[in-house]
Amino acid sequence: MANLKFIILFLFFFMINCNDSEKNIKKQKTPTTVEADKIFEEAKNQYNESENKKAFLSFSKAENIYKQNKDTLNIASSLIYKAFILNNIGDYYSSNERSVEALSLLSEPKDSAYLPSIYNNLAISEKNLKRYSESLKWYNKALNLNSDKQHQFTLENNIADLYTKLKQYSKSVKIYDSLLNDKNLQKNTINYARIFDNYNYSKWLENNTYNPENNLLYILDVKKELKDVPGQISTHSHLAEYYALLNTDKALYHTYEKYKLSDIIKNPIDKLESLQSLIELDKTQNTKKHFQEYKYLNDSIQSSKDEAKNSFALIEYDVEKKETENQQLKLKTAEDKIKIIIRNVGLGGLSLLVIGGFFWYRKRKKRLEQENELKIKENQLRISKKIHDVVANGIYQVMTKIENQEDFDKEHALDELEFVYEKSRDISYEKPDHENDKKDFKEKISTLIASFKNENTETYTVGNDAEIWACVSQSSFDEVYQVVREMLVNMKKHSQASRVIFKFERIDDSVKIQYTDDGIGIPGDMIYKNGLTNTGTRIAAINGAIIFDNKSEQGLKITISFPVS
Repeated sequence: MANLKFIILFLFFFMINCNDSEKNIKKQKTPTTVEADKIFEEAKNQYNESENKKAFLSFSKAENIYKQNKDTLNIASSLIYKAFILNNIGDYYSSNERSVEALSLLSEPKDSAYLPSIYNNLAISEKNLKRYSESLKWYNKALNLNSDKQHQFTLENNIADLYTKLKQYSKSVKIYDSLLNDKNLQKNTINYARIFDNYNYSKWLENNTYNPENNLLYILDVKKELKDVPGQISTHSHLAEYYALLNTDKALYHTYEKYKLSDIIKNPIDKLESLQSLIELDKTQNTKKHFQEYKYLNDSIQSSKDEAKNSFALIEYDVEKKETENQQLKLKTAEDKIKIIIRNVGLGGLSLLVIGGFFWYRKRKKRLEQENELKIKENQLRISKKIHDVVANGIYQVMTKIENQEDFDKEHALDELEFVYEKSRDISYEKPDHENDKKDFKEKISTLIASFKNENTETYTVGNDAEIWACVSQSSFDEVYQVVREMLVNMKKHSQASRVIFKFERIDDSVKIQYTDDGIGIPGDMIYKNGLTNTGTRIAAINGAIIFDNKSEQGLKITISFPVS
């Protein structure tokens, strides 16, 4: 994060200073402008000292004063810094909003000195949001306006990394190859090692017959000599991925090394990635410990992000509120003079409003009656479907017990049938589930998966973060929830699995869910004859796709993907 801040600041000040040398005419500063400049300089010092909250408050104060004077360039400068800070704390959406607002105040070519830093910040935000195509667009814009050779290396490396993430490996390899042949880059050992690392990793992804092992191990030794800990983490990650299918022990070794180094430099994101890999690779009793640590760390990161977002939102609110109060005091005298006029106009308007409101009410009443009739019909269909699903599934469960047990308790079977009856009554009367209403999408999915855990079967959830479900509609979630439940029911009935893993990913504007178990699997021609019949229909209803992979020696793998909106 510190390196990122340095790169953005370097570009920002380099371009501005070059531009300032061409502007010798200075306007006379008003007292308020002088005050804002002083606050702005203080804010920059606070930012450089990583005092994010103080800096954000000071930039907000300066911004409000600049707004009073309609000083668009300095308003944009304040917004750019605030976007940097929001990016640093992980509030990528708010960072994008400030960057776009700053862009709206600037224009080419006269303000081109300010643009590269904004483009770079937008690219970083979009990359963190896993919207790689958007990120690539902003990096290319920044590269087109860049005039600094050293920063060009960083931009081109970031662009190549995005091509790798987009699986356009030939493009990334071509960029890395060009950079490695640059004599200026060869003089910078750290940057050269980093790009050589990425080159070998991308070349392997492009062609699995290529063996990057020796080069990556050599690079790792170089980074150790340079004491480049973030660089070592990256190389360990590449080696672990390379060994994953070849040598599990070596893959685990490099994953553990990445975990330890991430812990040393207090990098929670890399540590979280390490734990996620350990859950997938480590087949020992450590899996449960890794999962518990992953869940705790993930919740801590999310809580920290939410707290930071709320804190900075309140800072802006307080500054704007105080400024509004100051403006209200200045306008108080003028407002007193027009109160009588406003009151008289208000009375006349109120009379018209009452008359108009009467006719509007009659029209609205008729429209609501029609809407209610449609809602009643829709509710009847919806409730009928719910009752059918609950009764059918409940009776099927009782029948299964009777069929599979030689001796069964008649009274117990009657109790279960009575429970099904009561549930159907609750649905028909629209009895609300207050506990379920309080849960968000993330909690509902986690609770569902955890409910199928027992002494014979362990269930794990990986990557089920709040960001996964951002902007997912209620109707799409309901269909996905039913599909996940159907897979779990199928697992319970047929798979004989002892270990079940659900992995959630957000890629650009799509959600990907991967289900794996270590059960007996199901024959390909039986996929739609064992309770999974409705999954394809449900996924198709939300424009998604479902793939059954039943070719492995043991277990079942199902991949689901669907667009966010």
